[in-house]
Amino acid sequence: MRSTGTLEKVLTAGKFAVTAELGPPQNSNPEAIKKKAKHCLGNVDAANITDNQTAIVRMSSIAAGSIALSCGVEPVVQMVCRDRNRLAMQSDILGAAALGLPNLLCLSGDHQTFGNHPEAKNVYDIDSMQLIAMVKKMRDGKQFLCGDEIKEHEPKLFIGAVANPFADPFEFRVMRLAKKIEAGADFIQTQCIFDINKFAGWMKMVVKEGLHKEVYILAGLTPVRSHRALTYMKNNVAGMSIPDELITRMESADDPKEEGVKICLEMIKRIKDIEGVSGIHLMPIGWESITPVIMERAGLLPRPKV
Repeated sequence: MRSTGTLEKVLTAGKFAVTAELGPPQNSNPEAIKKKAKHCLGNVDAANITDNQTAIVRMSSIAAGSIALSCGVEPVVQMVCRDRNRLAMQSDILGAAALGLPNLLCLSGDHQTFGNHPEAKNVYDIDSMQLIAMVKKMRDGKQFLCGDEIKEHEPKLFIGAVANPFADPFEFRVMRLAKKIEAGADFIQTQCIFDINKFAGWMKMVVKEGLHKEVYILAGLTPVRSHRALTYMKNNVAGMSIPDELITRMESADDPKEEGVKICLEMIKRIKDIEGVSGIHLMPIGWESITPVIMERAGLLPRPKV
């Protein structure tokens, strides 16, 4: 075992894993984390704690992850390259491990000009690929990036990365996944999937290269509450593939929220039949309360005991 976490145990046991997302608040109130954690407790194997998502200041992902863990919810702490240099990153990695946080998801991070401090200086001392390799070096090589030895208590972390099966050039997506695996990624969470046929095509290429045997792939899903949300993502979020028929379906629905849940459930059913997929990552943006509903209706409860 690379970590002591439940997520790794579920995946290595060959079970269909489920992760969700838990966004820290724009304040210092721990009760906000505890309230959201209740929706995840017993319903998912781990919950992503976002790191200043959309470049907006929020509670520290590590602090929020520690609070979630105290509530019985295993965190996947996100770390972005935008805000820290390699010194701060390695310090935070040690701190996260010391707090018993078993999973780390490595990301580039949304550019600061999209957030509430557009005048901030970005860092990007290293990129997400180098971050993955640095965490692996600290864990497996027992070394800091500079080569200095970690003499004891190296950070035992399950290393995550992200993949976008839809961005152009499409043919290069599998090559980029392979590079992240080579760098040290143990599991992958994908961009949210609305174009299930294109995702299935990407997974065929992944399986053809045998990459599904080297990394655990969790398919990203976002239940939406209105056709406006889909239209916004289609027009404003880079690397998204959203069929027009889904927007039409949401727009004509008598109950858009229920229709959004139905679409998500249909996606889960199809994803479970796609070779090489090890689980799902649910991203109910600002709608954490729907997580247990979807898990129950998808037949994914109770979660496996490992």
